[in-house]
Amino acid sequence: MSADVETMMYVGERNKPWHGLGVSVEEAPNSEQALILAGLDWKVIQKSIYTVDGTKVEGYRANVRDKDNKVLGVVSDRYKVVQNGEAFKFTDALLGEGVRYETAGSLQDGKKVWILARLPREYIITEERICPYLVFSTTHDGSGAVRVAITPVRVVCNNTLNLALNTASRSFSIMHTQSVNSRLQEARDTLFRAEDYMDKLENEIERLSDIPVSDKLLEEYIEQLLPISQDATPTQVKNIFKLRDNMRTRYFDAPDLKKVGKNAYRFINAVSDFATHSNPLRKTVNYNENLFIKTIDGNPFIDKAYELVA
Repeated sequence: MSADVETMMYVGERNKPWHGLGVSVEEAPNSEQALILAGLDWKVIQKSIYTVDGTKVEGYRANVRDKDNKVLGVVSDRYKVVQNGEAFKFTDALLGEGVRYETAGSLQDGKKVWILARLPREYIITEERICPYLVFSTTHDGSGAVRVAITPVRVVCNNTLNLALNTASRSFSIMHTQSVNSRLQEARDTLFRAEDYMDKLENEIERLSDIPVSDKLLEEYIEQLLPISQDATPTQVKNIFKLRDNMRTRYFDAPDLKKVGKNAYRFINAVSDFATHSNPLRKTVNYNENLFIKTIDGNPFIDKAYELVA
C-alpha cells in the first residue's frame, strides 16, 4: 500500500479510488463486512505509558492496535475508545433506506478510518446529475470523534461540491450510545441533515448560476486565489503563472462546463476541479491522503473561491 492509504476496499470499478489500490468487491456490504474487507477488523486497546527509567506517566495512555501493537496515539485517561465496529455500526440502519457502502479504509497508519456511503437519491440541478455521499470517519489518535460529512459529487466529471453553506451544515459529529433505538434515530437524523443540505445546495447553485462572471472579473478572482508575493523569486512567479493558466483552462475548456454559462457556478466548478484533480508543482508523499481528508473537513481553497463569488 502507499504511504497515503494503509488499507481499503471499494465496490466496483466505478468506485476505484484515485490511487488504484485496495480490495475490489462486487456489491456494497454492510458495515461489518466492509470493515473486514477494508482491513479494519482490529481493535484499539489502551496501555499505560512509562518513561525510559520505568516511571509510569500518570494521566495518559497509549492507544495501541491489537493486531500489531502499533501506537496510534497518546491520549488522556479520560479518553474513551470507540472501536471501528462501534463507530460505524449504527450506520447499518441506513441500509434499509437505500444507502449503500462503497469504499472504506484506513489513513495515517490506522489513526483515521472511514466508510463512504452513497445515498439513494440523485439530484438534477441545472440539468446536471449530482449524487450525495456520506463520509463517516473516526480517529484513534485523540484528534477527533466520529464525524459525518456530506459530499455532493457531479456525476459527469466526478467533481465534488463541498460548499460551506451558511444555511446548512455539511459536516457534523454523532454521539455514540449503547441504545439501538438511539442509533436508529441518529441514522434518521443523518439522512434528514443530508436532505436538508442538498436542498439548500440546490438553491445556492441556482443562485450562483445567475451571477455573471466577466473575463476581466475571472482574472481578478484567479489573481486573488493565486497571488504573487512581492518577494517571489523568478521561478516562483513562473510557477504561479503556470497554475493560473491551469485554472483558466479548466474554466474555459473543460468539456463538462461547455454548456454552463460564464457565471459564478462555472467558476466554483473550475476551482474545485483545479483543487482536486490537478497535479501540484510539488507532490508530497501524503498529498492524496491530505486531499481525501479535505473531502471530510472541507477544502480551504474552494471555500475561498466561494467567498469571492458569494
